[in-house]
Amino acid sequence: MTGAADGADGGRPDPAEPGRAWVFGDNIDTDQITPSRFIVSSDPDELATHAFEDLRPDFSESVETGDFVVAGENFGSGSSREHSPLSLVGAGVSAVVAQSFARIFFRNAINLGLPVLICPGADAVEDGDEIHVDLDAGVVTNHTRDETYEAEALPQFLQSLVEQGGLKPYTKAKLDG
Repeated sequence: MTGAADGADGGRPDPAEPGRAWVFGDNIDTDQITPSRFIVSSDPDELATHAFEDLRPDFSESVETGDFVVAGENFGSGSSREHSPLSLVGAGVSAVVAQSFARIFFRNAINLGLPVLICPGADAVEDGDEIHVDLDAGVVTNHTRDETYEAEALPQFLQSLVEQGGLKPYTKAKLDG
C-alpha cells in the first residue's frame, strides 16, 4: 500500500480525481474483502494490509490512495461487520463501483464515508483502467477506454454523510452545529 487516505474531510481521497480500477467479479463477500482471521482490530490502516489478501495477494502492497474498486453483482455480501469497508477506507480506496451491492455493505460503507455507486455498466471496466467518478451526476468515466457509464447518483443526504467522513463525523457536526 503506497499511501493511506489523508485529507481534511476525514481522510478521504476525491473520487473526481482519476485512479486505477481494481476489478473483481460477482459475489465478492466480506470474507474475501477482509478475511475473518484478521478481524482482531478495528484500525483501518491495519485492516488495509489484509484487504483482498486471499483473493488478490498483491492488492494491499500495490493499491494507491485514490484507486477504485470495481465489481460485478452482489459486492459485499456476507457478514454485517464494518471491517470490510473499513479496510478499503484504510487502503485509500476512493470509491467502490459495482453492478449491485449487498445492502449492509452499502450502508456500512456510507456510514464510514466510503462512496459506493451502483453502476450497471461496471462490467465494461477492465483491471488497470483509469477511471473517475462524478458523485453528483452518477457518472463513471473510463479514461482508458474513452467511455462513460451511468450510475445511480447518491442522494444528497448520503453525499453529505460521505463528504463529512461518515455517520459519526456527520452527527457530531450536526450536534455541534
